Parts: sequence; structure tokens; C-alpha cells
Amino acid sequence: MRRSCSILWLVLLVLGPGANAGEVTGRLSIKAPRPPSGKAEAGKYQSKRYKFARSIEYNRLTDFVVYLEGDIPEVPRKHATLVQRDVAFHPHVLPIQKGTEVRWPNEDDIFHNVFSMSPSKSFNLGYYKTEPKTLRFDEAGRVDVFCAIHKDMHAIILILDTPFFQMAQPNDAFSFTDVPAGTYKLHAWHERLPESIVEVTVPAEGTVTQHLSMGFDTLPEF
Repeated sequence: MRRSCSILWLVLLVLGPGANAGEVTGRLSIKAPRPPSGKAEAGKYQSKRYKFARSIEYNRLTDFVVYLEGDIPEVPRKHATLVQRDVAFHPHVLPIQKGTEVRWPNEDDIFHNVFSMSPSKSFNLGYYKTEPKTLRFDEAGRVDVFCAIHKDMHAIILILDTPFFQMAQPNDAFSFTDVPAGTYKLHAWHERLPESIVEVTVPAEGTVTQHLSMGFDTLPEF
């Protein structure tokens, strides 16, 4: 899913024709932690005590977000949708620009609730089944969203101070076009991994390529 195309067109419109702008491209890779060298130690995970301990399957992680942070002109506020369907939020991760209004339709035939206790935005939309609710997010940060009725319903809204963002998957290429010339921080974000941040300098015209890597090193001895 890429939200950047229409947003970036608006940035170019704000800056005017002939503005100095370049392109940022790259690829996202994930480093899965290597198991410890001692097989006897690793074997402790096979005991009855830890048989229900589920490890992260790094090769199956999804919902990464790549974005640029820096001195970027404001663009018109946008609208986004976070749907309640099949007793789950869709999408699980929703990146938006600060000032975006989010619509919350319920497509199930049962009641749902939407609430958050996150510092960036604390709210409770109550219980509803038909009429969609709407809410605007004016402060950058991470907002964890839940349903008070169904414990497994969880979504994350990532509110950003930039229109340059897109969803990404491991080993996928990403690109941002019509980026005003200047120096930026390029971020790769995931809810289960340390954020990766590198500095990039965008030329007045042309392309800068910067690959991003996320993950951990060797696991400690058990």
C-alpha cells in the first residue's frame, strides 16, 4: 500500500512548478537474530516449562513504515479510514500525516468500540454498529487502538510530521519522488523492532539511494 503518490503531488503543487526536488530510493532488509552456538543451551526451549513460549517469526513480519523527516512544507490535511471487519481492525498499522481525519466504519453485524489511552491521543468513541465515527489526529506519535468488547482487536496509528511516508515489506524497494532538496532523516519503523534511522541529502535533481536494515544480532546464550 502506498499513500505517497497523491500526497507528494500536492507537495509539488504547493512548491510550484520548477521547484528543486529529487528522489529517494532504497530497499528494506530484515536481520533475524542468529541462534546461540551452544545446542545444549538452546535446548532449554524444548522443555515442558517453555513449550508454550512462541518465538517471533521474523521472516513473516509485515506492516513496516518508511518515512522522511525534515523541514518539509505543509500540505492540505488528508482523510483516512480504519475499518472494523471480521472482529479486527483493517489495516493493523495506519500511517497518517498530522492533522488527518480518520473515519471508523463498523462493517460487522455486531457492536464494536474504539478507544485509546495513548499519550498522543486519548479517546473513547463509545459503542456503535452503524453510523461511522470520525476523529482527527493533531499530534505526532504512536496511538494504540483497542475495542473494549473484543480483546484481540488492536491497531496502531502512526501520526507523522511529514507527507513522505509509505508502507513497506522486507526486501521491497521504496521510493519518494518530488522531495525538496535538503537533508532529511530516513526512518524505517516496525512495532516489534528497533527503529532504523539514517541521514540522507536529497539533490536539487536526481536520485539518492539509501538502503535500510532492521533487526537484531545474535541471541544471547540461554
